[in-house]
Amino acid sequence: MFNELVLARAAQVLGIPVVGTEQNPSGLGPSVDRVKAECARTLAKTHFDACADGLVDALHEARPDCAQVVVAGCEAHVCMMQTGLGLLRAGKRVWVVANASGSRRPSDHAVAMGRLAQAGATIVTHEMVLFEWLDDCRRPRFRDVLELIKAAAC
Repeated sequence: MFNELVLARAAQVLGIPVVGTEQNPSGLGPSVDRVKAECARTLAKTHFDACADGLVDALHEARPDCAQVVVAGCEAHVCMMQTGLGLLRAGKRVWVVANASGSRRPSDHAVAMGRLAQAGATIVTHEMVLFEWLDDCRRPRFRDVLELIKAAAC
């Protein structure tokens, strides 16, 4: 299982809303079904920064007290980076999941992570996020999330 799917499934288990974005679905085609199925809502966009197409409002609708956003996905150096920067400008605390994001070239991915970190985003891995969400091994649904982590490691 891909790390971004582990994140999305764990978010669902823990009651954390997942909002997806898809770049120009009428021109490029929709998101992959298995990814889209994990999202409570998928926002179609034409801007590379999803905030310009209503992401901040969509996040507020999903969770009115949303102060921090976990960002993962593809083209880390284009849409993901510009969206992360837009979320920072909107006053959100942004966690960028490096091992659940990608670019065609490793150098583009590395530079995007550096730029996002320099702008104030926190660069993390999917397991860092999951265990921070869990906080305590006595949390309800801990074992469900742990099973997702173990299944992904195989």
